[in-house]
Amino acid sequence: MIRTFSTHNIRPQEELTGCLWEFSACQGEFANKTYQVATPSCWENYPDFSGYRGEGIYKTSFQASGNIRLEFKGVSHTATVTLDGKVIAHHYNAYTSFSAIVKELPEGVHELKIKADNRFSEASALHIPNDYMSYGGISRPVVLEKLKDVYIKYVHVTPYTKKGSWNAKIVIAVENIDSRSHQITLKTELAGKSLEWDTVDIGAESELILSKEVAFDDVEVWAPENPKLYNVVAVVREEGMEIDDLIDRFGFREVKVEGKKIVLNGRTLRIKGLCRHEDHPQFGCALPYSAIAADIEITKHLGANSLRTAHYPNDEIFLDLCDEQGILVWEENHARGLSVENMKNPNFRPQAEQVIREMIPMHYNHPCIYIWGILNECASDSEYGKECYSKQFDIIGELDTTRPRSFASCKFKSDLCLGLPEVVSYNIYPLWYHDTPVEEYLKDLYEWVQKETEGSGKPFLVTEIGAGGIYGYHNSYNSKWTEEYQAETLEKQITAVMSQPGCSGVYIWQFCDIRVSEEWFWVRPRTMNNKGVVDEYRRKKLAYNVVKRLFESYQTYDEK
Repeated sequence: MIRTFSTHNIRPQEELTGCLWEFSACQGEFANKTYQVATPSCWENYPDFSGYRGEGIYKTSFQASGNIRLEFKGVSHTATVTLDGKVIAHHYNAYTSFSAIVKELPEGVHELKIKADNRFSEASALHIPNDYMSYGGISRPVVLEKLKDVYIKYVHVTPYTKKGSWNAKIVIAVENIDSRSHQITLKTELAGKSLEWDTVDIGAESELILSKEVAFDDVEVWAPENPKLYNVVAVVREEGMEIDDLIDRFGFREVKVEGKKIVLNGRTLRIKGLCRHEDHPQFGCALPYSAIAADIEITKHLGANSLRTAHYPNDEIFLDLCDEQGILVWEENHARGLSVENMKNPNFRPQAEQVIREMIPMHYNHPCIYIWGILNECASDSEYGKECYSKQFDIIGELDTTRPRSFASCKFKSDLCLGLPEVVSYNIYPLWYHDTPVEEYLKDLYEWVQKETEGSGKPFLVTEIGAGGIYGYHNSYNSKWTEEYQAETLEKQITAVMSQPGCSGVYIWQFCDIRVSEEWFWVRPRTMNNKGVVDEYRRKKLAYNVVKRLFESYQTYDEK
């Protein structure tokens, strides 16, 4: 399944995944043995490859001719793509989409190979042994599209209010892949408005950016309690013929920062959130539609109104469902727990910055995304780290000025970067990694931010808090790792955070238990991060009803 809605009526599109491909490993005892495997999938879920780190080759064939575009929604974590034996694409990072255009493909059956590589090395600055699992494989769909010489790359819609009325700026990128220029016209439909654009010339092998602004008289806002979505339909015409189209969805909503408040459509938000990894014991990070939808149903049942994508851009299916279900999303680029030494890897800056450049244009229209995050728990207490944070925030500002920016810090009273984003965010674990009372620890941290840093006067979020609890583990003294200790601790933590003046809300670490890298076995029982409110199979722990009771007692909006 590519998306939850159709993105084209004119452009032919076909998903190449959702079926069996041939798979063979390049190293190890099973090297060169051929398997028939379902895709999307992670090879750690194949019986012979549960702990495999190496390269694997996926192979399929398709019939097509003319100009084609192949889009790869996610390959972990390095991909080399060949078509009929010729390399057509190379990409790093498991969690962002990339594409390749092949012109004038001869008629016939063509062989597509994807070599995936999930090894850790100096060439990979973001995928390192970590507190979550870096899977291998084709983890998201592969899509074949047939193109004319001119096609629409993207349509971005930016809603905003002006003098009490809704307006929208529409930006359309059109690309000509031909060696000659073309004369085209555009037509756009959105929220009951039809727009005819002037005829324009687009030069040979070039991109053209066009924009318009339009006012609306009667539209519904997108909000958690009313997630109203509208289609934007863009069509390209040449010589009176419709040759290409692109359909996307958006919502009329505005996110602003006003002093210490995060404001959605003029109302102050109170975040009741969970951090969620893409992880499942049966599917790895390649969760199918039904599993993603089930996670969101659990989120809603808990009374949560937000999910944080820890710690990378998520599948578009997840974002589509959050748009539809009214779940607010904190989405962030890919990095977790990197030291100064890690960040001085010469690949770090280009790789991390590229994730932002791929994430934001692809996910720009999703109304559920209310904030962009970067660099979870990285070296924000160093001058070198500050240079990296500053540059990445600048890139976000170039790509999107409509959403606030933040990062989740764990640097207690030592962070140097709090002046850079619009929202200050902290990961704290009182009563788990130390025994300081929650109210005391949080109050001390918050007052330091307000009195001694450039984060003073900004909204403040607790982006991680929690405790470990192993499903089914109990003892007579309710020690750490028991379900009882986790439940009692979360009650104290959530109550304290939501009572802290100036705090805009909380994200619990985490939604479900997840697999971690083998290298983390010594600090993670079961080689799992066990802080989930549900376990890896989504079975409720004792903490579940505690979180549900507390979250349901707080409203989405703070009307004070």
